[in-house]
Amino acid sequence: MKAAVLYTPGSAEQFQIIERPIPAPKEGEVLVKIRAFGLNRSELMTRKGLSPSVTFPRVLGIECVGEVEYDPSGSLQKGQAVAALMGGMGREYDGSYAEFAVLPKEILVPFTSSLSWLHLGALPEMFYTAYGSLFQALLVKEGEGLLVRGGTSSVGLLAIQLAKANGLKVVATTRDPDNESLLLENGASHVLIDDGSLKDKIKQFYPDGIDKALELVGAATLQDTLHCVKPGGVVCMTGMLSEVWSIPDFAPMEFIPATVYLTIYDSGQIRTDAAVFQQFIRQVEAGIIKIDANKVFTLDKIVQAHQLMESNKAGGKIVVVNHFDEGG
Repeated sequence: MKAAVLYTPGSAEQFQIIERPIPAPKEGEVLVKIRAFGLNRSELMTRKGLSPSVTFPRVLGIECVGEVEYDPSGSLQKGQAVAALMGGMGREYDGSYAEFAVLPKEILVPFTSSLSWLHLGALPEMFYTAYGSLFQALLVKEGEGLLVRGGTSSVGLLAIQLAKANGLKVVATTRDPDNESLLLENGASHVLIDDGSLKDKIKQFYPDGIDKALELVGAATLQDTLHCVKPGGVVCMTGMLSEVWSIPDFAPMEFIPATVYLTIYDSGQIRTDAAVFQQFIRQVEAGIIKIDANKVFTLDKIVQAHQLMESNKAGGKIVVVNHFDEGG
């Protein structure tokens, strides 16, 4: 099988496409034939060496969709469509940047769909992160106002759609004025150009502060986002677009405004029920939710795919697809 192996961290050019034996699953594991996978910002940070727990060489990739190739327990049949995400994938053990992967059965989500592998490849981590952030962390309700900071990211665009579909008014941000139409098309009611300070700008729409905020830029803008929310409001930090993990000399009493709540969402810690993912797939099939999956690469173009992700110009999810010769 082909795999994109990172022997040492660094630039995108560090990836090497090599041939290696197809791995064999042990008890509690399943061999998955990977049909497609989305790229994620955390993989870019790991590639740069910013994930201290990751050792090399490593096949990156924290999510995928594909088919069961072999389940030693026999509970999953060959050909069953599955999604996989997190659970140490691409970090503690080799992940999805390959044609096959051995994955823990506990992280597999069986599903059925008429969507193409390309479109399915965009969904797992993006959906679980957006849905979990809104409904499990922020506990959003119809009629509330929601700030999505980092709105042009793949998670941001989906969160905007999900929030609008559930009766929220969304204020979305971008650093590039050219992206305003993209955010409005995805359901944002208002767009703010993010220059690093939004706490005064948000007052034109919500004088007392907005109800909820989804922070996707990261620690670099978190304090400003906290000041955009009204007393009793909630901020969920989910993304790391700024590639800043931590807050130096964090002093909670100075950092967090009084009576404003701060939480996080991490799909590696909290997992939404598989039935909710299946329902989401049906919404995509019906055209209720629109997924932009037109930034498509093959595995041998993983360098170019990472370069696009690093440029911040994708405007949606980047997907890598594997094409297999199904002939005899």
